[in-house]
Amino acid sequence: MNRPYQSIRDLQAMSDLLAAVRPPAWLTEYPSLVDLQELFGQEGTASRTRLWESPEQGLIGFALVDAYNNLLFEVVDHPGREAVVTEMAAWGCEVVRQAGASQDEPVTLDASCREDDGERLALLKRQGFLPVEGKTVVMVRALTGPAPAPRVPEGFAIRPLRGEAEVPALVALHHAAHSEAQLTVEERLSWMRVSEYDPALDLVVVSPDGELVAYCMASLSEEENARTGRAVGYTDPVATHPDFRRLGLARALLDHSARLLQARGMDFVELWTKDSNISMQRAAASAGYRIAHVKLWFAKPVSDLPEA
Repeated sequence: MNRPYQSIRDLQAMSDLLAAVRPPAWLTEYPSLVDLQELFGQEGTASRTRLWESPEQGLIGFALVDAYNNLLFEVVDHPGREAVVTEMAAWGCEVVRQAGASQDEPVTLDASCREDDGERLALLKRQGFLPVEGKTVVMVRALTGPAPAPRVPEGFAIRPLRGEAEVPALVALHHAAHSEAQLTVEERLSWMRVSEYDPALDLVVVSPDGELVAYCMASLSEEENARTGRAVGYTDPVATHPDFRRLGLARALLDHSARLLQARGMDFVELWTKDSNISMQRAAASAGYRIAHVKLWFAKPVSDLPEA
């Protein structure tokens, strides 16, 4: 039996299920506990979410389709698990089909998976998800010893974002840095409205004339760390305006973020970037990050399927 998302009580149940079914070291994979909070701070997420239940076990799984047509799902291990995932994929296809009904180009339902998660990889392939180009690189930096002081060119300064009023300018910077970016003001605000958001970690670089030219949104989750037994913070997303690259701004933000997170008791910091973003990987490597694992991406065509 499956039903629509109804209330914040469902969100808590989804979070508990996610924490129960994943290995502790994988709890921070997208969607993490914090990601779920952010997603449900965005308009439309609740209407693109369903929960699967059984009379004996209660909640046995959930699925949602995010704003980028990614199917995010978790299911407990039980004899009917594959059948539930099949229902989730079919429902996800219908959500994407309806959202893209006016588009002339083919639409797909997308999904991602760690490259070392053989069971989930096989599951996605059995559901008709096909590999696509592009990977997500997950990089980790150990915070051993004092982190180096950040270095920025004369006249530039690192400071925290000045609240929600600066978000439109920050989103504009993000789009300038990433030509294919789809980030909206609403989405960025949702990241800042989760319970564990720390404004002192939401950093920008300001040019001599006061323009926002680079940023790094560092963060940590005490709840996730308590569940995993680790002390891990995050230093992404990171970006620099094209006109201000090769000045060491990304490296400076990473170093400054590391110092702040180390002061908060973190042992490691992690960032995610695209495999095509070589400059980001180089900046991270220069700051002591190493590749921890890679996520693969898949797509399931839906425009040619018969309507449900």
